[in-house]
Amino acid sequence: MLFSRCWPTAQAKLSRRALPGLRQTRTFSISRTARSEEDQDSLWDAWGSWSECSRTCGGGASYSLRRCLSSKICEGRNIRYRTCSNVDCPPEAGDFRAQQCSAHNDVKYQGQFYEWLPVSNDPDNPCSLKCQARGAALVVELAPKVLDGTRCYTESLDMCISGLCQIVGCDRQLGSTVKEDNCGVCNGDGSTCRMVRGQYKSQLSANKCKLSLLVKCHLPLS
Repeated sequence: MLFSRCWPTAQAKLSRRALPGLRQTRTFSISRTARSEEDQDSLWDAWGSWSECSRTCGGGASYSLRRCLSSKICEGRNIRYRTCSNVDCPPEAGDFRAQQCSAHNDVKYQGQFYEWLPVSNDPDNPCSLKCQARGAALVVELAPKVLDGTRCYTESLDMCISGLCQIVGCDRQLGSTVKEDNCGVCNGDGSTCRMVRGQYKSQLSANKCKLSLLVKCHLPLS
């Protein structure tokens, strides 16, 4: 499989393309809020208001900034993030990472047009936009980072923010390690369902072979 990096100008126009779930404008108003006691005792100004969410559905990120009031170096961060738009996108919206890859379909790569498909679950850099050309072994990094709100991995709520994978719990909060229990309840204790064990047997007519599977399932309590 061939791999190369290409960060064409197409990534810059992604913010202007109509990708489902992507907010088209990201304006930020630096309005000063009331300073907390913690801020008053530090070298930082108050946190500004929250920006618009990076997505309209599917889970995005919003940020807030603060300014260092001293000529010295202020300890701590000047930016903070939170999740937003934590509602499911409609089924027709499709995968957010796939949308970002397909946005490059009308941009030539090494003199040719390709139909780009997403390369997901990269263990080394899950927040880069790697895409594979359909029908070819060519894999290209089309952008150093995906758009904010893109899932790090397909089976996880963790999301990419500013190119870094951030932990997201089942409560949809950044930095949360809360998980669903066996009953599918977020931060549950497993008391709302019961586990049923059994065997499923099937006879295959072609070779008269019998298949037996041990089945475990959790049923809600009645």
